[in-house]
Amino acid sequence: MTIISGQLIDIARKEIYPARIEINNGIIKKIEKTDLATDQYILPGFVDAHVHVESSMLVPSEFARMAVVHGTVGTISDPHEIGNVLGVKGVEYMIANGNTVNFKFYFGAPSCVPATPFETAGAEINTADVEYLLRKKEIVYLAEMMNWPGVLYHDKTVYEKLAIAKKLGKPVDGHAPGLKGEQAQQYAGAGISTDHECFTAEEALDKLNSGMKIMIREGSAAKNFEALIPLLDEHYASMMFCSDDKHPDNLEEGHINLLVKRALAKGIDLFKILQAACINPVQHYGMKVGLLQKGDPADFIIIDNPEDFNIQETWIDGQLMAKQGKTKIKSIPIEVINNFDCEPKTPEDFKVTITGSKVQVMEALDGQLITNLLQFDSQLIDNPRQTNTDEDILKVAVINRYQNTAPSIGYIKNIGLQSGAIASSVGHDSHNIIAVGVDDESLCRAVNLIIAAQGGVSAVKGKKEMLLELPVAGIMSDREGYRVSKMYSTIDAFAKSLGSPLNSPFMTLSFMALLVIPKAKMSDMGFFDGEKFEFLEVFTN
Repeated sequence: MTIISGQLIDIARKEIYPARIEINNGIIKKIEKTDLATDQYILPGFVDAHVHVESSMLVPSEFARMAVVHGTVGTISDPHEIGNVLGVKGVEYMIANGNTVNFKFYFGAPSCVPATPFETAGAEINTADVEYLLRKKEIVYLAEMMNWPGVLYHDKTVYEKLAIAKKLGKPVDGHAPGLKGEQAQQYAGAGISTDHECFTAEEALDKLNSGMKIMIREGSAAKNFEALIPLLDEHYASMMFCSDDKHPDNLEEGHINLLVKRALAKGIDLFKILQAACINPVQHYGMKVGLLQKGDPADFIIIDNPEDFNIQETWIDGQLMAKQGKTKIKSIPIEVINNFDCEPKTPEDFKVTITGSKVQVMEALDGQLITNLLQFDSQLIDNPRQTNTDEDILKVAVINRYQNTAPSIGYIKNIGLQSGAIASSVGHDSHNIIAVGVDDESLCRAVNLIIAAQGGVSAVKGKKEMLLELPVAGIMSDREGYRVSKMYSTIDAFAKSLGSPLNSPFMTLSFMALLVIPKAKMSDMGFFDGEKFEFLEVFTN
């Protein structure tokens, strides 16, 4: 029997009162009000309502070790990233590894692997695979339906997957950036229940009015908190918090707790905030996560006070998993699985032939996944380097890592490098190698570092090279999480020293190959228009 006492934050009743909680075999047996209790405050743990664990560059067991410190007790995790590399085998790897630690991972069945036919992925998850996965107890939803054109235009395969989720009583996550009006209503009407891709309040409100639940996303690259948080006061019953993609250094700094603190600083009611952070994901996805009720699993956190909101302890199934900023989850040996078959490149592979008077350039936007499509006079890059650092027009290359083919080359603005190159085999969604550089030699070296390691992020300048190896599917480390965080911080600082002003250069880079987000992107097959879903010419007249 474990006894916990303190000021209980009762979200359901919107009350705070002194209470004594009795826990036996991981279950809350009794909650009783008392006259006096310690000054500590007890409340349900946080849930990240949509995250790709792989984007932390950590396997689930190491992600959990770091997340519990910040009061997170569970996640709704889309294993879409490893699914694109290894298919069903990759999804099962995530489940198996997550089951080794006392943390409540709930996974989705990836709905769009490969994400589009305009890129080369390492695997396919077909309709039969989706049904196989959805029948697993650890798989509680059909993961983000990125093929929104397939929903709107009644693609047969898309609707087969939606029908399977409906048959099995499992919700469907959405992914429809910019969709509004009748199209948003049609998308929601197909049975899609959430969206985490809203980057304006207008769009989010439109989808709320269509019956969808909206996630306020704040990750390492995409940051929509400021745009969407004004909606929480009125729509708290239909909103959740999520990170989507979070690099290890950012995870070490904080998780959903930081969004709670920021929302409190804006004067939003505590109970409304906690409804979104703790209650809504559990109820929407049917998670077996306790909500501080009699008979629930003893999943809760203890904070100092609702004003400062510092996490003191995290409990899962009645076990203390973090205390005063220190994790109590032990590291375990990590199995390495991968899918990587790519030969080293030469600088000549990155040369381009200028074939038009204009060069089309994608413009990266700090804190957003969307990009712009710009045009410049091609004379700006008609020089030995074939780039222009004064105008910040650099080469971007995507290299197929599953088979040996020539790199796909285009141009990008706002990465900001003044010298060298950066590269990554974390390249959403297919996780081919993506690189940006000032010159062909640097591009080639950065790419070849990753090819030699069969996965990682790299940066080069002159004779200096830096590499963080990611041998698990080419997207995750097999090392301890806090060590990975320090290694990543070091290479991130090196990338910024090359001139990049971006908050997270490698995270932004990884999304420049995400074809389902408009406007312009790059795949291993070419330059792509994410609105028209067709390839673009790099050079025009």
